[in-house]
Amino acid sequence: MKVAGALLAAGIGSRYCGPTHKLLANLDGEAIVRRAARSMVNSGLTDLLVVTGSAPVEAVLASWPQLEMLHNPDYEEGISTSLRTATNWAERGGFDALVVGLGDQPGVLSTAWRSVAASSSPIAVATYGGRAGNPVRLASSVWPMLPDSGDEGARVLMRTRPELVERVACEGSPDDVDTVEDLGRWS
Repeated sequence: MKVAGALLAAGIGSRYCGPTHKLLANLDGEAIVRRAARSMVNSGLTDLLVVTGSAPVEAVLASWPQLEMLHNPDYEEGISTSLRTATNWAERGGFDALVVGLGDQPGVLSTAWRSVAASSSPIAVATYGGRAGNPVRLASSVWPMLPDSGDEGARVLMRTRPELVERVACEGSPDDVDTVEDLGRWS
């Protein structure tokens, strides 16, 4: 089974009103996206993608040469386009599954990436205290079922095809940073 990891870090971050893009905001001395990427890098997955778009995240992730950067030119159309960018990359690479996380979730641990990646279910979703979050493992068999447009990704498929979903209990936090207030709660 050939499994890759993908961090979606392309969004506009329109609700964040800080001095920088939210992904570049400082959290305990490092950019939020760097903390999220570190968990993916430390997961044990060897093929890793970062889908970029609105924010220039490449510089803060440059110390990890194993991260392949792929720009999503349609990032303004919603997360579904970033997910499609990632699954197209994974399809070209001959992967059987893709574990997907978000660049604005600094509390997702590398153990969550590992646990979700180990599933053999068509869809595996990390849960935190029973609440579904990220990362999500998507087998290649479900990639054609993912939405092509809009601001929802695999959530749509998990809602409409719950029989495909395995819930994987994880430690950490799926909370994201969407606003300056969110960042304050993390600091």
